[in-house]
Amino acid sequence: MRAGAHELRLQLAAHPLAYPVVRVLGRLGPAVRVPGLGVVVNEASAAREVLTDTATFRSGGGTEADLWTPVFGPSMLVNMDGPEHRAMRRKLAEFFTPAYVRLLIDTACTEPLARVAEALCAGRPVDVVRTTKIVAGAVTSALVGFTVTGSTAEREAAYLRMTGQATAIIGLVKLGRLSLGAAQVARARAIVAEIGTSTSLAWEKGDETTAVGRMRSFGLTEAEARGLASAFLIAGTETITSLLPRMVAVLHDHGELAGVAAACRAGDTGPVDAAIHETARLITPAPIILRNAVRPGRIAGVAVRAGDRVVLSTLNCARAPGGFDLARTHPPELRRLWFGAGPHFCLGYPLAMAEVHALLGTLAGGGELRITARRAAPGVLFPAYRSLEVSRA
Repeated sequence: MRAGAHELRLQLAAHPLAYPVVRVLGRLGPAVRVPGLGVVVNEASAAREVLTDTATFRSGGGTEADLWTPVFGPSMLVNMDGPEHRAMRRKLAEFFTPAYVRLLIDTACTEPLARVAEALCAGRPVDVVRTTKIVAGAVTSALVGFTVTGSTAEREAAYLRMTGQATAIIGLVKLGRLSLGAAQVARARAIVAEIGTSTSLAWEKGDETTAVGRMRSFGLTEAEARGLASAFLIAGTETITSLLPRMVAVLHDHGELAGVAAACRAGDTGPVDAAIHETARLITPAPIILRNAVRPGRIAGVAVRAGDRVVLSTLNCARAPGGFDLARTHPPELRRLWFGAGPHFCLGYPLAMAEVHALLGTLAGGGELRITARRAAPGVLFPAYRSLEVSRA
């Protein structure tokens, strides 16, 4: 199967109708008004202007805020705007420092990644999806203050349960439906109740080696800490579990995995960073970002009225430069656009990249890899593999 075909299969498995429609809309110009949907933006510079113009475009009605606020409360950052959002970002400006990110990765990832390395060196296959879920669950557990004990199998089961909770909540969301019914809200609240209890206990202890303890030291209230812990659960878990296995597959399918693995083993971060950025562009972790116009304006020549929904197709923006190319230099307007821009740029970006580096580095240490089996996940919000098995070539 030609390079790129597997990614297409993932997209179609997740969204068999929506994905082709989005790609067709991308051919209609930098911005286009679509009745019943809103103004769709397909060009990177226009999308970046929308994300940085917070006086005109906000995360209010008709956006992700309508989904999460009834479940998690008003303090998730992604559902905040204006002075409250700026105040929260100021409090968290030094949250994910390089030193703290290293501490999180070392604490949460060392043991599960050591088992992966051992399996590969012994010639046993490894499921990259399961591995990523365990690592993401370990990191998220550390972030929300959830203590995991027991045997190796019991700890792995707890980490998989943590990621499963995030997946269950995300599974309630469907494209085209920007609100949850009363029963769905109740189910989502029940799922996060246990996590909220752990977060509250960690906040009360105030241990600054934990993320929640750090939040308290930065001046956040308990309610704000619970909201942010929920944001980490949803965004951090789902982003990394979709991104990393696809990243490995894309590099493998384009014949670049061996070269990136060699760079990892040599400690040459330049080629590794280039590979991460280019594969993330092709994958586009957040394929759509929503905003709501609060006053009239224009986007790439298209008039926007107050109350209009604005659909930023980061997928179309990212695909515009062309196919996969590790030598490609991303223009400033496109750079990391799939993680947002301006005041809403992803707070957890440094941690996500550290997780990617740690996982890629571990897989690379096992020598040259080949994909021995893969299955797409059907009907999911974020295109993903259900399983991706690799072994030493």
